[in-house]
Amino acid sequence: MAEKSKLTADIKKLSKKDIDGSLLIEVAWETVNQVGGIYTVIRSKSPYTVNMWGDNYCLMGPYMADKASIEFDPIEDATDDPYYQAVVKMRETGLGVLYGRWLVTGRPKVILFDLQTVNDKLGDIKYALWNDHGISTPDNDFLINGVVMLGEMVRIYLTILSEKFGSERNIIAHFHEWMAASCLPALRKQNLKLTSIFTTHATILGRYLAMNDPGFYDHLPYFDWAKEAKHFNIEPTANLERSAAHSSHVFTTVSEVTAHECRYLLGREPDVILPNGINNQRFEALHEFQNLHLENKRAIHDFTMTHFFHSYSFNLDKTLYFFTSGRYEYLNKGYDLTLEALAKLNHRLKKERSDVTIVMFFVTKKPFSSINAHVLQSKAILDELKHTIDAIKTQVADKLFYNAAVAGTDHRLPDMGPFVDDYWRLRYRRTLQSWKSNRLPSVITHDLYDDGKDEILGFLRASGMVNKPDDRVKIVYHPDFINATNPLWGIEYSQFVRGCHLGVFPSYYEPWGYTPLECIASGVPTVTSDLAGFGDYVMKTMKDHDKYGCYVINRYQKGFDESASQLANNLYDYIKLNRRERIDLRNRTEASSVQFDWETLGKYYNAAYKLAIERVN
Repeated sequence: MAEKSKLTADIKKLSKKDIDGSLLIEVAWETVNQVGGIYTVIRSKSPYTVNMWGDNYCLMGPYMADKASIEFDPIEDATDDPYYQAVVKMRETGLGVLYGRWLVTGRPKVILFDLQTVNDKLGDIKYALWNDHGISTPDNDFLINGVVMLGEMVRIYLTILSEKFGSERNIIAHFHEWMAASCLPALRKQNLKLTSIFTTHATILGRYLAMNDPGFYDHLPYFDWAKEAKHFNIEPTANLERSAAHSSHVFTTVSEVTAHECRYLLGREPDVILPNGINNQRFEALHEFQNLHLENKRAIHDFTMTHFFHSYSFNLDKTLYFFTSGRYEYLNKGYDLTLEALAKLNHRLKKERSDVTIVMFFVTKKPFSSINAHVLQSKAILDELKHTIDAIKTQVADKLFYNAAVAGTDHRLPDMGPFVDDYWRLRYRRTLQSWKSNRLPSVITHDLYDDGKDEILGFLRASGMVNKPDDRVKIVYHPDFINATNPLWGIEYSQFVRGCHLGVFPSYYEPWGYTPLECIASGVPTVTSDLAGFGDYVMKTMKDHDKYGCYVINRYQKGFDESASQLANNLYDYIKLNRRERIDLRNRTEASSVQFDWETLGKYYNAAYKLAIERVN
């Protein structure tokens, strides 16, 4: 899709002299503030960056008290630290600035700005944006107000830092996304002794257009960005993003797919592509990852029995668990394509009278009122049944040991029926009667506020895929996060992923895509698409990727039905693997994850930093 690949270009290397003579600052709205994917990027990269840059590296972001109380460790009196010296100078002006370390792997230095300390200057900050750079911002938008206040505090800090240290060291300020970069036009106008990098991880306008235009990629060269931004009522954010792209010394994005977007929607060609890596140490399990798959699969078995077996049962030894996850964007995330492929697969397996069952999980986030009452009831009854059976086992074991074996004289195995008290017999019988139901298992675990308008539910109801006994593909739509405190699960999301057999992410719009990358690092084969930045990267850099458990669906310039058929065929081919073949594939998948570690992909960030240094020297 890209006119010229920057992934195969010569990578400029940073020297020790470059690093020793520079201060590297990364600015992100999601520093110590988990909101979305940027948090994952900077958190996972921090061990690699700290290892390379040491004390010359620091992160910046907004002070969010609830998040900082958990992840931030304040430091005072670091008098020899240039970053701390600038913090002290800024505090002298009456502004709230915190300095310390982020309590994640690598423990990077971090500076957090208390935005409320410039709240009284918000009107002046907005006026300067409009007067100096032609960027108008609304009065009562809470997020944009926070963004421009963060930008002003970052501008003030970098001004102090550059005035004090800019003559003796290179100062590299790397901004992630428009929410961190509202100050870039002002910094460029000030002509400070620093060099700036801006990374867009996804264009604001691109996300909106892709959600509303099935021909987005074909139409991309012909969009009038200003007209479309006005149409979607996102003019302020689109203008902030575009100005950041044009004000930075070095402009970057995360994939060649998004670079194609930037040319037309932001009007600037990215200088460097920065593929997002992963910290494999977080997922590393060495020879244990196969055991972890089995262990966590048992937890999914427990959920499956709870959800389905009150209505009918199927062979868990011949059941495969597939899943997709991410923010709820029905078209962008490829949920529509996934459902169509599952319908095709279900029809094919039913026609063949297959004895394999697929349980497909859709894990996303939608507003709901509560967990479905029937789902909770099934969980409670099954828990009660387990408790009753455990009590019966204990009672039988005690009486068999003490009464029959130790004290008895008959060497034959006795009839153990009389060992169970009438109380437990009755409780067991009543629980079983409560357990069985004539209802079909629900396709959704929660009660949505917009049940009648939900696209996933609409497809399932229209297609008749409602978990009928003869359906070989069962659906579980879970519109909430999976974690250890979730009453339906009791395991973390990472454990859930390890217990599954296949991750399915055939996105239509996905600038990079961490979910398939996390699957690979966990030894779980995955599906992506050539319209996802990660899928495009895999196709360009990974020979025979199918052999390593990374399937790429062709969506670029392909019809919807053709792509859905390809996905259905990929899923069918996976189902036909035997147990030994699936184990071998998981081994190859996990081994391939080294190609996506930050130790491998960090070189692209270093190339951007090298270019930034060259452009101001």
